Amino acid sequence: MGRSTNAPVILISMHRKIASVFAVIASLQGICALAQAPGRGPVGGACNDAACDIQRDWVRNNGMFYLVANAMPAEKYGYKPTPAQQSFAERVLHVADINVGMMQTLGGKTPPPQINMKATTKAEAMKELQKANAYGAALMKEFTQAQLMERVPSPEFMGPTSSRQELAYFVMTHIQDTYGQLVVYLRLNGITPPLSVQP
Repeated sequence: MGRSTNAPVILISMHRKIASVFAVIASLQGICALAQAPGRGPVGGACNDAACDIQRDWVRNNGMFYLVANAMPAEKYGYKPTPAQQSFAERVLHVADINVGMMQTLGGKTPPPQINMKATTKAEAMKELQKANAYGAALMKEFTQAQLMERVPSPEFMGPTSSRQELAYFVMTHIQDTYGQLVVYLRLNGITPPLSVQP
């Protein structure tokens, strides 16, 4: 089979969607200068070290999750695909809670926010998510490339120690995993996920 002639159009569309992720997360959390430290490129731009890479990936991953969480109408935040599953709001809060809990293991100075796990409305859940995202963004700015490679005590399931980089990427992988779950919640309600909307 030959290559699709639509490939360039699809790539351009994806580039625009990813750019919108950066714009949304930066404007909502006030972290436009996330990777503006000396020697590092801007958010979404070129990076010169691993510290910038990780900061940028944090913004992108949380931006994607914010968009999918925001796509569900407020009246559907209590929706469960089956009675045994968590509601959409509970899954959003789960990510906020894990983000804060896991990122604390990096040992930074930024104080962690308290996540209200009893939030039920969309406005409340999105507020908690933004708090967690902003905390992680501020925390990531504390570490140089060398510090990200340092090993720190890690959660038991990850072994005695992990590098700060590994811990940060574990959190981002968890965000992506839950993003995929929420895509299903949206689809079951007839909603196309924002990053899947065709131009």
